[in-house]
Amino acid sequence: MDRKLNFNEIFSQRPDLEALKGLPRFPVTLVVENIRSMHNVGSFFRSSDGVRLEKIYLTGYTPQPPRAEIFKTALGATESVPWAYSKNPSAVVQGLKNQGYTIVALEQTTKSIPYYKTHFTFPMCLILGNEVDGVSDDLIRMADLAIDIPMFGIKHSLNVSVAYGIIIYHLLSIKPQDLR
Repeated sequence: MDRKLNFNEIFSQRPDLEALKGLPRFPVTLVVENIRSMHNVGSFFRSSDGVRLEKIYLTGYTPQPPRAEIFKTALGATESVPWAYSKNPSAVVQGLKNQGYTIVALEQTTKSIPYYKTHFTFPMCLILGNEVDGVSDDLIRMADLAIDIPMFGIKHSLNVSVAYGIIIYHLLSIKPQDLR
C-alpha cells in the first residue's frame, strides 16, 4: 500500500507564483455572469488554479477580490489565476468570439448536449451563469453550443461551482496537456 504524501512532499511538486508565469496555461477562459455567492467565486478560482486555466472574467454584479469570503475558498488562487472584471459580459464574450474562441454555455437549453457527448474545440470560453437564473438569454444567443450535466433526481441542477469542477476536469481529460 502506498502512503499519503505529507505537506512538504506535495508542495515541493508545485511551482511558485514566479515560476507559474512562464508555464503554459490550459486554453479555456471562464466567464462568470452575475454570480451572487463569494464562496462560489472563490471555488472558481481554486478549481481554475488546479487546471492552470488561462483566465477568469468576473462580469455583471459578480463580486471580485479582495473579499474575505472569496479568499476563504480560493486559498490563494486569486494570485495564481489571471482574472479581470467587466460590467458587460456580452462585450467580453464577443471579444473572445472575435479572437476565435469557441463559446460554450453550461446551461439547460432546448439544444443542450450532455457534456460527455460533446466534441469540444479549443481555445474555448466557458460561460457560467447566476445560481438561480442561469446564463442570460443574451449570452445563450452568442454561444456556439450549450452543454449540460444530466440530473436524475428531483433537483434540476448542481451548485454552479460543483458543476464547473466537473466540466473543467472533463475538458482537461479530453485535451490533456503537459502542464507540468
